[in-house]
Amino acid sequence: MNEHIPTDPVAQMIATLDLADAGGARTTEDIFTGPSQWMPHGRVYGGQVLAQSVVAATRTVEGRSIHSLHGYFLRAGDINFPITFSVDRLRDGRSFSTRRVQAFQKGEPIFSMIASFQTEDSGLAHQIEMPQGLPEPESLPSAAELVGAVDHPVAQFWAKARPFDIRHVGSPIYFQVEGEHVAHQAVWIRLLDELPDNPVLHTAALAYASDYTILESIYRRHGIAWSHPGLSSASLDHAMWFHRKPKVDDWMLYVQESPSAQGGRGLSLGRIYSRDGILIASVAQEGMVRVPEFIENS
Repeated sequence: MNEHIPTDPVAQMIATLDLADAGGARTTEDIFTGPSQWMPHGRVYGGQVLAQSVVAATRTVEGRSIHSLHGYFLRAGDINFPITFSVDRLRDGRSFSTRRVQAFQKGEPIFSMIASFQTEDSGLAHQIEMPQGLPEPESLPSAAELVGAVDHPVAQFWAKARPFDIRHVGSPIYFQVEGEHVAHQAVWIRLLDELPDNPVLHTAALAYASDYTILESIYRRHGIAWSHPGLSSASLDHAMWFHRKPKVDDWMLYVQESPSAQGGRGLSLGRIYSRDGILIASVAQEGMVRVPEFIENS
């Protein structure tokens, strides 16, 4: 496992997001390629292909910022192969641009996304306020402190290979679910190192991080830890709305809740705030969640 742990996870993430231009028609379709990062289970991390798709789409738009995306995870990606991104320029209007991104491996689509971009504009403004009275991130243990000594590939990956510092408000659910089984949680997140002052890179990195813990509110509600025997889960779709420009090398609060789980699927909603309470982004994801004893008893 140790040979797969990057010495600089942030630099590795930046390199992964630096897509190569593979040419294209330049009128309706553009082609880019990018590498796959190692993961202990052999499948491409969903946040990686999501963030790469954001970069690919953004490369084809000038003077406008992404404000929403809606993506579907079609197949599990293979970490042993690079990914090809095809971008269709669906529309460029007076204020909005729309792009469709298809991610391929070995000739098969693994992810499909439509994203919308907008010129900077002014208008009405309000937000749901950030929860108050939560502990500061510096007072909470990091994943490295909690699981760094556990001799298991997944634990070592959580502790050392992720480019984000992730700190749960209350207890994490790596190995057990402590306290009341509720369908909500909050997590402080921050990049481990500074990023260049590039809004596109910060936005893509936020998309990258948004997939880490979003399904945990489903697990927490049913007392299911990540290490639960037989747990099988996968992201099915992912939607994200960017309200304001992020700065991912500062602490952000990721508030998450699950309104429903049924039929082997669960829905999670998230809100990402800056440390000073500004709502940066909203997230929604449905995931496949299968637990053997719940299937047997259904």
